[in-house]
Amino acid sequence: MSKRPLKQSVIAVIYGGKSSERDVSLQSGQLVAQALLNKGYKVVEIDLYGEDGEQNPVVQLLEANYDLAYIALHGGEGEDGRLQSLLEMLKKPYTGSRPLACGLAMDKVLSKKYWQGIGIPTPKYVSFSSMPSIAEIEQKLSYPIIVKPSREGSTFGINKVLNRLELESALQDALRFDSEILVEQFVDGPEFTVAIIGEEAYPVIGLKPAENHRIYDYDAKYLADDTQYLLPCGLSEAEESHVQSIALQAYLSVGCTGWGRVDVMQDQLGEFWVLEVNTSPGMTSHSLVPMSAAHLGITYAELVEKIVLLAWSAE
Repeated sequence: MSKRPLKQSVIAVIYGGKSSERDVSLQSGQLVAQALLNKGYKVVEIDLYGEDGEQNPVVQLLEANYDLAYIALHGGEGEDGRLQSLLEMLKKPYTGSRPLACGLAMDKVLSKKYWQGIGIPTPKYVSFSSMPSIAEIEQKLSYPIIVKPSREGSTFGINKVLNRLELESALQDALRFDSEILVEQFVDGPEFTVAIIGEEAYPVIGLKPAENHRIYDYDAKYLADDTQYLLPCGLSEAEESHVQSIALQAYLSVGCTGWGRVDVMQDQLGEFWVLEVNTSPGMTSHSLVPMSAAHLGITYAELVEKIVLLAWSAE
């Protein structure tokens, strides 16, 4: 690694990719790059695979001149450990978690199995590697239920279903994104998210989609202007502290480092349930990590710099 001060080094902002989250990643990457430029850093932007999707990512990373990589890819190769492994082989420091942690967090089935084993509360579920038996699901779970691809993000392929007809359609939708399907008991209650920077849990955000959204889906996340983000989140001080605690436990338990975001839901009895850990969350104008940081008085550019410094100091 370069011994130069970070401000004299070059940061590669890697974004784009070929996953279903490409459009979100483009937004995140361009905002991150501009924030770093505004902070006085030298930046090179890498649209992984390129606009036509035909460029060789290994060649792109080998030919670019940079000292540290800011990973602004979401889903796919940017969040499952593949890109992180490549950067480690190239001996380039990078933001976020190591390859194994990324892979474990990205695989919702594996992470849930692990959490169940160590006592972190997560909703009841079944999983399948092919089109499952509807009857088998109905024997183990009761409607409403959530169907999602095991290794996808930004709620692509996720559906809340109320009956057998909707279940059949949701399973087919999930299979378009991944060969492994997670079918999870729906938690009827408010949803929350916790940004984690370093090993600090930031203020909890309450998520309240408009009534026309069954769940906090892609449209509610990135397109809708009627989604409500509650800061303060509406929980008591003790409840918020508890949510931060279980979120941080879930994050650290799978080996995450640097930064991330954990999604949690509360049921009608007041119990909290961890849904998933995101190791490369969105950094768009609608994104939740910058929102939580802003509540603490941390600007977008300051947040980006903090994430970069964590990666630089970890080497």
